[in-house]
Amino acid sequence: MSATNAPRANWSYPTAIRFGAGRIAELAAACESAGMKAPLLVTDPFLATQPMTRAALESLKAAGLKADIFSEVKPNPVESNVYAGIAVLREGGHDGVVAFGGGSGLDAGKTIAFMAGQKRPMWDFEDIGDWWTRADPKGIAPIVAVPTTAGTGSEVGRASVITQEKTHTKKVIFHPLMMPKVTICDPELTVGMPRHITAGTGLDALAHCLEAYCAPSYHPMAEGMAVEGVRLVKEFLPRAYKDGTDLEARAHMMSAAVIGATAFQKGLGAIHALSHPVGALYDTHHGLTNAVFMPYVLAFNKKAVKEKIERLAAFIGLKPRFSAFLDWTLALREELGVPRTLAGLKVDDGKFELMSKMAPKDPTAGGNPVKLTKAGALKLYRRTLEGKV
Repeated sequence: MSATNAPRANWSYPTAIRFGAGRIAELAAACESAGMKAPLLVTDPFLATQPMTRAALESLKAAGLKADIFSEVKPNPVESNVYAGIAVLREGGHDGVVAFGGGSGLDAGKTIAFMAGQKRPMWDFEDIGDWWTRADPKGIAPIVAVPTTAGTGSEVGRASVITQEKTHTKKVIFHPLMMPKVTICDPELTVGMPRHITAGTGLDALAHCLEAYCAPSYHPMAEGMAVEGVRLVKEFLPRAYKDGTDLEARAHMMSAAVIGATAFQKGLGAIHALSHPVGALYDTHHGLTNAVFMPYVLAFNKKAVKEKIERLAAFIGLKPRFSAFLDWTLALREELGVPRTLAGLKVDDGKFELMSKMAPKDPTAGGNPVKLTKAGALKLYRRTLEGKV
């Protein structure tokens, strides 16, 4: 192979992760190691009322840290949530953020920390080209991430997804310093997750791994991780769903979530590109929406990924056939109570034309192994409503 044809890419796996049951006890130490003396704990309204969240806040105060909480965060965070959090952070003299919760708390918390000392509007830092270089790195507060679900993987990511309220469009805000300084993955925090959240977040992790694996860009390390992430989901998501107190299954699903989000620096695809407009316009659960689209997108991409999916099927213990893997995704969705069609998410065809324009423009669309056009997106939306895989 000549030098001009040799692969070339940038890879990064820098997150410091404290993984294991009971590690939430190290939260204050993690904040101190990140340079915080006055952390703001950012979470969602439900988690703000839960004993584990109150205990985390009290542990920070008991360690002598000037800690407070902000919880005005929607399930799909919007820009007004971020700016409200920035105001609280500045008024309280906070010098860092503990992003605590599922994807909403993590994404909102990371963006609040990122915007803490910026003078430009948030949308100036959308993940387009080198827009991230517009940010003042000295104005970015440190972040400690504490996931309470196992799916989004935002705890190891350098970006957040925030909905622009004016356009009802999900946008990705990116900067390398949005990477948490320390992440605490304590599976005990996920034990209380309702079954439908266990299913939705777990299938989000699967979508991340699957799309990263199928993305055509060159990143063999991410691709290898994605394969193991799919195996973990296959073996342990049904267990976590059936018995929420199964700590082994919960731990392995936390690993799958971290793997998925680390791997998808290789790319995502049409599952996410179709899902983001639905979530922005109908406020659906992100992971559950991904799960609804998954088999339809697999079938759409078949000509480009058939051989890869056959290898993946063999690795996770299925017959080395594309159909075997597709059938497994359908059976897993059925086992976990996922709707078969968009109708199960209370989504009709009223906004298909609009969403078909939005999906190909989504930042994740470029990683799909088959080019996603407006016509292709419309076809997929219709198939997912009709149930035609």
